[in-house]
Amino acid sequence: MADFQIFEQSIQISASATAVEQCLIDLELMHRWLNPALRCEPVGVWSTELGSKSRFLIQTPLAQPALYSTVVEREPGLIVWEFRGFFQGRDRWECQPTSTGTTLINRFEFRIPNPVIRYGFNTFAAEWTRQDMQAQLRRLKRVAEALYNSSQTAPKK
Repeated sequence: MADFQIFEQSIQISASATAVEQCLIDLELMHRWLNPALRCEPVGVWSTELGSKSRFLIQTPLAQPALYSTVVEREPGLIVWEFRGFFQGRDRWECQPTSTGTTLINRFEFRIPNPVIRYGFNTFAAEWTRQDMQAQLRRLKRVAEALYNSSQTAPKK
């Protein structure tokens, strides 16, 4: 499919894969690293278990376009959301433990069915989206490392 695109980013995080994954599955933690113009809302009860549904709202002054997503792959350290709306595709988050922490890989693969929206995205927003993905990973790294460090210094019960 000629209009299929893949943006993949990764980052090394000095925290356990469990702490990094917690930043993906805890909605409050997620909102600490998501782009402030994005809002994730559960459809029903919030969960990242297989089949769980949510919607991501892009908060702009004129409208709030939404992407509806469903968790289509789930195992420890891996969550894949499949989405539909003005984008169709998958957002894959994978935690790979390393000797110094975790490598987090985010793979955003999508197509934009509407040719006008596709042209606008490729002309005006594709590079911004790549940069935003990198910024999100840096914010997620800070949240995960703070979470991990606080769990290491907390008194054991």
